[in-house]
Amino acid sequence: MVNQQKAITSTALSPEVLKVLRNTYALLGMTILFSALTAFIAMAIDAPYFGLWTLLPYFLFLWLTEKNRNSAMGLVWIFALTGWMGFTLGPILSYYLQTSGSETVLTALGGTALIFFGCSAYVLTTRKDLSFMTGFLMTGVIVAFVAAIANVFLQIQGLALAISAMFLVVASGLIMWQTSAIIHGGERNYISATVMLYVMIYNVFTSLLHLLGLSND
Repeated sequence: MVNQQKAITSTALSPEVLKVLRNTYALLGMTILFSALTAFIAMAIDAPYFGLWTLLPYFLFLWLTEKNRNSAMGLVWIFALTGWMGFTLGPILSYYLQTSGSETVLTALGGTALIFFGCSAYVLTTRKDLSFMTGFLMTGVIVAFVAAIANVFLQIQGLALAISAMFLVVASGLIMWQTSAIIHGGERNYISATVMLYVMIYNVFTSLLHLLGLSND
């Protein structure tokens, strides 16, 4: 009985960890709702697809968010970042709604929710320390990002499929990695944690959209 109580105590999350998790998930929910609103606005006004130009404001807002993550301005910039990402998602959603129908978009949305909650629940339940995955995941992000930029010019459909699959796997891994970092003390800033989780959810969703769209084609 004593050993069982010690095991329960050792796996219990500290108040500080619970606070970071609470704030992260609350802010994540608000940013997702805000980006859904900006995506709807983009669709309503028939905004064009920005292509690589999407990255300029993205990196600017990302830098400003991280620079101000310890102040209230960090909240302003994270909503600017996620609002911009939602707005640029609008034209992509319009395209898939026109070419593949609402079923593809809804399936991708449901799949994204399933992946996020599944990955998060796995780490929260097992309490695994996934810091050993850092190098592998960061390498995967760099390779997938460079390949995606190159394929903008190459336009190879098979490569596009492989890139989407790679982003899907790496993003799912980073969701688990970030959750593990919060639990084990590697991340104590909920704004930074929210940015990571939001961007990975965005990548999972767009990757699923692409893969489902190709399967329909």
